[in-house]
Amino acid sequence: MADNSRRQFLSKYFLSQAGRCFQGFEEGFEEAGQKAEFDRFFETYESSYALTLAYPDDILLETAKNYGIDTENRSKREIVRELMLKREDY
Repeated sequence: MADNSRRQFLSKYFLSQAGRCFQGFEEGFEEAGQKAEFDRFFETYESSYALTLAYPDDILLETAKNYGIDTENRSKREIVRELMLKREDY
């Protein structure tokens, strides 16, 4: 005779693991979507204009220096993007 408690445990365990797997897929898709959105934001100067405008040049350069970011011959958009990447660890 089969032990129903074991069968129930295995059924619940399987459902729990399947739910965790599905949740992991959802989180992965969400993260990929956020990364794509982040990349689109910095594709052009126009799309990231508001953010790059918000950083005064002297504060931006000082902040970049504090994070070890090279600013020589780089656009403001590139510097702000790298700062955001360092902050968010994308």
